[in-house]
Amino acid sequence: MQRSPLITIGLLLLIGLQPVPVRAETLKTPLNLPKPLTTQDFRPFDEARAKIGQQLFYDKILSGNRNIACATCHHHELASGDGLSLGIGEGGRGLGPERKPGAGQSAATRRIQRNAPALFNLGAKEFTVLFHDGRLSLDENDHKGFNSPAIEFIPDGLQSLLAAQAVFPLVSEVEMAGHADENEVAGARNRRIDYAWRIIEERIRNISSYADEFTAAFPDIKHRTDIKIHHIANALDDFMNSEWRTPQSAFDRYLRGEKTALNQQQLAGMQLFYGKASCFQCHSGTLQTDHKFYSLGLPQFGPGRTRQFDFKARDMGRINESDRREDAYRFRTPSLRNVSATAPYGHNGAYKNLRKMIEHHLNPQKALRQWTPEQLILPLFTKVSSGDFLIQQDKQEQQRLLRSIDITPVALQSYEIDALEAFLETLTDPYSLQGRLGVPPRVGSGLVEQSKLQQAHVIEK
Repeated sequence: MQRSPLITIGLLLLIGLQPVPVRAETLKTPLNLPKPLTTQDFRPFDEARAKIGQQLFYDKILSGNRNIACATCHHHELASGDGLSLGIGEGGRGLGPERKPGAGQSAATRRIQRNAPALFNLGAKEFTVLFHDGRLSLDENDHKGFNSPAIEFIPDGLQSLLAAQAVFPLVSEVEMAGHADENEVAGARNRRIDYAWRIIEERIRNISSYADEFTAAFPDIKHRTDIKIHHIANALDDFMNSEWRTPQSAFDRYLRGEKTALNQQQLAGMQLFYGKASCFQCHSGTLQTDHKFYSLGLPQFGPGRTRQFDFKARDMGRINESDRREDAYRFRTPSLRNVSATAPYGHNGAYKNLRKMIEHHLNPQKALRQWTPEQLILPLFTKVSSGDFLIQQDKQEQQRLLRSIDITPVALQSYEIDALEAFLETLTDPYSLQGRLGVPPRVGSGLVEQSKLQQAHVIEK
């Protein structure tokens, strides 16, 4: 039975020990605090293109079967995520925790392999690598500027890493494209990835409102036939870059000199984060990420993201991209901005509770052994549920995962974890949760009714 804090303190007093709560004013160790987030940390954007991207982000026309939008998994009402541990993509129905796999021949056939990350601050200049395993990155040695899964077939004219990222969900079978026998986009992708993008270009060209808006916003577009996939991606980039920025968090205000922005418990948590708890070792810099890769030993479940010839439903992370054995089970350090609003946590959404995720970091080996599926937000998916946790019965695999862990355990008292959690809440910018432009009043294709765009549960036609 868990004792209450008052009972615990009483017992300590009875045996002559004094509990010493962390008080910020008594901790004199200088902290290496980051600089506050400013507009200068971001790439510039074009307003007209951002408004086109806003429509495209909510428009199902970009998906193979015209049944899912980017916003399905990155919605304004869900802090730019989907609120699920592992999402249900193409073929599913509904939004967020209410999403279901659908029915009939068009139903989803599996879960998305990884958690849909929040999109906050992805337009910041410091991002040089994206995706949980870092399979997309800037590369000055590549003539197009990117190291990507599309290799030489990645489109010309992409203005940023975020624009490059935007083209990949469109051609992912499980996310937006669908199966090869269902639509022309998926069929073309199976021949060559850029063939699928050409079909999406043609769809946008044939919508008069989009053709007019693209022609007005891009000087190099003189006629609708000039619209290319890089224009679509760059519009999506300008939208995402400008939409979800977090410069007004309490922590930023504190860093700018507003010392009353944090209370005593939050200040104590800040001291722990940048001191004893060593969170800053990985969650460093203005956005609380070093953009590197580590193994936290998060529990495995779901379909996995397997490599070629891998017969186990597992996800080995960075090794999928690097092919280096030491990168097995390592994943990119996420930014912690708005972390209190973006559950579930981890590359696979292993924890729906922020405190549990903190506790996992403090002792990954112990937490992995004690983890149960009750920590997930995972919709019932009868077709695949029987295999969701089979990998956990593989003792050899579980030992490999345990041995890969990069984090050294840290012992903290319960009240210190309280303080850490309180500090993490100061990284939330409540204004950013709403977005700058928000949900669009219309989309060019008309695939989503205007009245439904104005409601919270907007995605389904």
